[in-house]
Amino acid sequence: MTDTALAGRTALITGASSGLGRHFALTLAQAGADVAIAARRMEMLETLAGEVAATGRKAVPIQLDVTDTGNVEVAVEQAAAALGSVDILINNSGMAPGDAALDVDEATWDRCLDTNLKGAWMMAQAAARQMIRGGKGGVIVNIASILSIRVQKGTAPYAVSKAGLLQMTKALALEWARYGIRVNALAPGYIETDISRAFLQSEAGQRMMKSIPQRRFGQAEDLDGALLFLSSDASKYVTGVFLPVDGGHTLPLA
Repeated sequence: MTDTALAGRTALITGASSGLGRHFALTLAQAGADVAIAARRMEMLETLAGEVAATGRKAVPIQLDVTDTGNVEVAVEQAAAALGSVDILINNSGMAPGDAALDVDEATWDRCLDTNLKGAWMMAQAAARQMIRGGKGGVIVNIASILSIRVQKGTAPYAVSKAGLLQMTKALALEWARYGIRVNALAPGYIETDISRAFLQSEAGQRMMKSIPQRRFGQAEDLDGALLFLSSDASKYVTGVFLPVDGGHTLPLA
């Protein structure tokens, strides 16, 4: 994929202040897109905006809480006003509580589902309305998970939210194809980030690694090809798909 694959396009990335969202913003900018980077921590977004600017692309930091309906609407409007349009939405905001199912309280359940599923739906709806008004269609990439189709102990709310996100991807792809909007899901396996590194390097994490056919955890750059494929015209006849990038982790039966 060339560094002009997204030339002339604009992208809004949620959860962009750190981790995969931050990486996605830089990846899309390096492919030629101007980006609206949205999250709750503005100081981290300001730093990222400087890094994006160094690539020669425009970056607009936007404060966003995806669980706040009004904030979602305003954020999409701000992105469109600053960049001229929202051509690509990367629905990346998320949280992953690690409690056993018997210990998950109602507040934790609600916070996880509100962020990972309801928030993604509100962002997709607001972005789709903007895309339809613009008359050019667009692309929505929902960041799902291999736990959309598999389960692991201690991840019940997260797995449920990501399974719902997968079904939402298909429903929106079906309804919005008529407007020229493609909706797909990118499903990372276990990717090493600042948040996950301690667990992945632990004894439990190293045991898990043995169940991955490629015998390694992913790096953020392992997602670049799939992200750019789904975001660009390389996938212009692709919608409603679930694309795992997991080193084969979901292949074994157990």
